[in-house]
Amino acid sequence: MMGPAHSLSGAAAWLGVGALGAAGGAPMPWPVLLIGTIVCAGAALAPDLDHRAATISRAFGPLSKGLCVVIERLAAAVYRATRGPGDPRRSGGHRTLTHTLVWAVLAGLVTTAVVVFGGRWGLLAVLFTHTVLAIEGLLWRAARASSDVLVWLLGATGAWLLSDLATGPAAEAAWLLDASGVPLPAGEPELAWLGLPVVLGALVHCLGDAITVSGCPVLWPLPFGRKRWYPLGPPRALRFKAGSAVENTLLIPLFLVTGGGCGLFALGLV
Repeated sequence: MMGPAHSLSGAAAWLGVGALGAAGGAPMPWPVLLIGTIVCAGAALAPDLDHRAATISRAFGPLSKGLCVVIERLAAAVYRATRGPGDPRRSGGHRTLTHTLVWAVLAGLVTTAVVVFGGRWGLLAVLFTHTVLAIEGLLWRAARASSDVLVWLLGATGAWLLSDLATGPAAEAAWLLDASGVPLPAGEPELAWLGLPVVLGALVHCLGDAITVSGCPVLWPLPFGRKRWYPLGPPRALRFKAGSAVENTLLIPLFLVTGGGCGLFALGLV
């Protein structure tokens, strides 16, 4: 899928988690719902770090462009080193390493470590990065029509405001994790939950790509026959081309409606 659909699906996914929590008697505090939605929308663009022309490559100017080159080469090297006898030879790394469950979990763990042990600046870095990505994905027409500096200023302002919400009393400390039996780390354990929308966003991205023509090797390195990079997806007849009418006229409205409905339910408004 393309950037806007990926980002919107990430937002809808976190709102869906909020609705499930409300239905199960463990509603999210509204700051967690808001921040998680923004972070998940941004994280749903991040797997395309292996694509030099993706939305994320333009989000932070030369820095993100250079990072995309590095990640693409790393992904290509990992593919060549681990491909099975049935996997085709390829020169690029798009839709390989960063489009796997392994990468999603690692991204979530790194995010948790940054916000827990990085203090205020670690939290601001995570929120700034994902807020900018969310703006680029959800408001892509406006973002492309404006300057990068304006988007970065909006991202910085949003990150500053969201950081106060994330550490304020309305966020109810560690939320969910403090009652889950999971050992909480030292540092700022009340922020450990921020890794969850990052993992979810990456997985939603992979699922979105899995229903397109090329599929997605989300379960790497598990072998499927002679392949380790098996492109999972539905039957070919049910797949579509990225950027096609199916995505723009069916999936995007579906994400909008379901995400909005889940958000209202999560907040107890319906």
